[in-house]
Amino acid sequence: MSYKHTFDPIALLEYHDAVAWYGEKSLAAMDNFIAAVNVKIRMICAAPRLYRNVYKNSREVSLKKFPYSVVFFINEATKTIIITSVYHHKRNPKRKYAK
Repeated sequence: MSYKHTFDPIALLEYHDAVAWYGEKSLAAMDNFIAAVNVKIRMICAAPRLYRNVYKNSREVSLKKFPYSVVFFINEATKTIIITSVYHHKRNPKRKYAK
């Protein structure tokens, strides 16, 4: 069974900031970033337990061609993936799970 997904408001802001940054550099880069995030989200929704549990109930997966990780947790009661962060690898890692 495939899970639904939703973004935490902070994660949605991080995602939009990244899309805007790539959009300033190149429309192709922006489109590729959006596609990479969408592919990872579909993969997470198909099999969320495949990805490592890194901190408490948070799991994460890195994008292959971009320096970002998608951090999420699984709500089994509603069969929903809650994306808590779209996190750039250069940011302070201590803040990655502080939501």
